[in-house]
Amino acid sequence: MSRRFLELLAREASAVEFEGPIVEARAQGADPATIEELEQAKVEALKVRALLRRRARREAELSALYDTAGDLAALRDLDAVLEAIVHRARQLLATDIAYMTLHDPEQGDTYMRVTDGSISAKFRALRLAMGAGLGGLVAQTATPYATADYFADARFRHKGHIDEAVKEEGLVAILGVPLRLGQRVIGVLMAANRSARPFHQEEVSLLASLAAHAAVAIDNARLLQETRNALEELSHAHRTARAHGEAVERAALAHDRMTSLVLRGGGIEDVAAVVTEVLGGSLAVLDDLGRPITGDVGELDSGVFEAAQASRALGRTVRRGDLLIASVDVGGEPLCTLILRSDDADERILERAALVCALLLLFRRSVAEAEGRVRGELLEDLISRPGSPGLADRARRLGVDLSAPHVVVVVRHGGQRERAAFWASSQATVRHGLAAGRGDEVVLLLPGVDAGGLAQRVAAELSASLH
Repeated sequence: MSRRFLELLAREASAVEFEGPIVEARAQGADPATIEELEQAKVEALKVRALLRRRARREAELSALYDTAGDLAALRDLDAVLEAIVHRARQLLATDIAYMTLHDPEQGDTYMRVTDGSISAKFRALRLAMGAGLGGLVAQTATPYATADYFADARFRHKGHIDEAVKEEGLVAILGVPLRLGQRVIGVLMAANRSARPFHQEEVSLLASLAAHAAVAIDNARLLQETRNALEELSHAHRTARAHGEAVERAALAHDRMTSLVLRGGGIEDVAAVVTEVLGGSLAVLDDLGRPITGDVGELDSGVFEAAQASRALGRTVRRGDLLIASVDVGGEPLCTLILRSDDADERILERAALVCALLLLFRRSVAEAEGRVRGELLEDLISRPGSPGLADRARRLGVDLSAPHVVVVVRHGGQRERAAFWASSQATVRHGLAAGRGDEVVLLLPGVDAGGLAQRVAAELSASLH
């Protein structure tokens, strides 16, 4: 390649400047062979220029997504989270407007929750039945849809009041992607322009990636609000019970410390440390399978686990010998159990610590499920649509190198689908692979070349986790 073309690439010259060396050569009377060589060099240089620009754009998009994830993680107020998501969607796609609809389970439809760039009051007050309009179709099918010309598109049901609001807003090209938590669609994130233009696959993928982060942020904000409400109620209970003496005062102090730990990003080990400092004795925190998360109170017999089950059924602490046992469940599913070995301790502190630990585990599960969902969707696409564009880029964002050797492991979970899927998702994240549930099986795509050895390890580890 001519040195001149390299210099043009180095200073990021415009495309038209690449004609310069050829024009100069012709002016100097260069022979046809030289001109032909320069023409070929120009074509190659322009290809390199286009590649560099695409990579720069991808890098900027990934950087923006990374910044977005950090910004959302720092926000605690739900309204602020929603506004930040919509504003960033409009910025990332450089559209005229961005907006979000959320599902209303009582009405069975979706309603406009947040807009950025809207000029129509009718549009901001819009409600969409499931399947109606482009947004209703996305909410119903949990699938991204894009249209370059909304009013000419017959793929979705046009409703008079929806079309009137869209027309008043002046929208023409619209893109919508679902906000998903597990198998549930909680809303739709949309970006639109007031002129006709198609949305490219890269833009669809970018908005879908933002939606995945957004769904986690929304869920975390809601969980945090629920935590705050629960802690505020507990604080009120502490204040009203203060007259009962030093025990209630100490419970309030412990509660405040645990609240502060949670809000500062502390973990279960930190909460356990507060409990043992305030109550004394030794403490163990067990997960939903009865495995220790932190601490040790010695050997536990079957009666302890029966007491934990009774604690969940009664909703309070149960005593067994010198052990105090507080266990928390959600929807009938155990989350965690706190076991304190102590002759005399305030049961209320232990119960509140169990609630805080349960909420922390819910936060962890929410984040893990969101990443697992993204990894599972990518694996499904690799299996069902291996030639689809953008698969390698999506994998790279998840830290998966599809160019390296991988092993496909298929495991039958014996009916314990949710537990097996959660285990597989965790393993895929740790090992920089992918996992997805398919019927009675869990499919994992893991880096490696020893298929037999890897399959044996996966089967053994999954069996141990399920039993």
